[in-house]
Amino acid sequence: MTQFFTESFRSEFDKQASLMGRFNLGVFGKTGVGKSTLINAVFGEEVAATGIGEPVTQDSHLYVGIHGTLGLIDTRGVEIGRDDKALIKDIKGFVAQQRRLPLPEQMHAAWYCVRALDRRFEDSEAEVIKTLAALDVPVVLVFTQVPSRNGILHPDAEALARHIVSLELPIVGGRPFPTNALRDPFTDRPPHGLVELLNATFLVVPDAVHAALAAAQKIDLDAKARQANRAIGAAVGGAAAAAAVPIPFSSAAILVPLQLGMMARIAQLYSIPFDRAALMAVASTSIATTAGRSAATGLLQLIPGAGTIAGRGDQRLSGLGLHLGDGPVVAGSVPAHHGRSTRCDRRGTGLIGGEGAVRGGVP
Repeated sequence: MTQFFTESFRSEFDKQASLMGRFNLGVFGKTGVGKSTLINAVFGEEVAATGIGEPVTQDSHLYVGIHGTLGLIDTRGVEIGRDDKALIKDIKGFVAQQRRLPLPEQMHAAWYCVRALDRRFEDSEAEVIKTLAALDVPVVLVFTQVPSRNGILHPDAEALARHIVSLELPIVGGRPFPTNALRDPFTDRPPHGLVELLNATFLVVPDAVHAALAAAQKIDLDAKARQANRAIGAAVGGAAAAAAVPIPFSSAAILVPLQLGMMARIAQLYSIPFDRAALMAVASTSIATTAGRSAATGLLQLIPGAGTIAGRGDQRLSGLGLHLGDGPVVAGSVPAHHGRSTRCDRRGTGLIGGEGAVRGGVP
């Protein structure tokens, strides 16, 4: 039985990895503005370790790197302000080619990075942004390495923000998003602005890539939880339909794949390795069929980072209980974070242009 569950879970694990798709992000800006540091802070250090990938074409300045559910489109050897025409030509050609491909292959958003304390924003940079926006690629203008103290940003960043807002560029929210990806050694302030940047990105990319973006990013566990609860809701709905079938034991053939599929989805969202995820899924599914719900949920506590999401997942999972023999087949709890949080300061360190700021939750 255990081998059957393991093989079934392997199939679901691979299936969910395929269904998750990929979020593709274009990262632009001058050399040395902190693009790599920003990407590593949001998506993890392993992104830098694997490199940026291969050029789109032999003579292209655009490079594409694939990192699981994340695709990065970056530039190499291009100095904005000097090679603008070549870069714009490459961008137009690349996006036009992608438009003929399925959604997971297209560029879903772009981050244009500016180091705020350089106090400069050139016409050539505005031209790159306008080019991307004209191609229907949402552009988030990101201020990097912005010092902050007690929620107040550096005056030079505020001044440059006012200038950019006055240009009325086609950027998300109509204003820059200030960030600092690393702890400031001078003020000893923690990183800031990263979750706000991520929220703005969620709001402008297609719904179909939300799960991939939630899985790829490492800083906002709430975003992962929302996607996990969607998987729980779908499983609960399927279980309710199975419960309505009047044929004895017929629901077992439906409920077990539902649970395995749900847990495979959650494992992909939280980047849980297969061996650990399989232990969690197989143990909870097989024991739950004979020992009931409490045994299954208890087993999940043995998995590092496993638990319930503010009680919501636990409440909804009760809908999966359907008696088969001596106990119900149930779904397990959703991984959550225990201990220290890796999320950044979520206080409102927004720049000017508050009325145009992107606000609200993300799916």
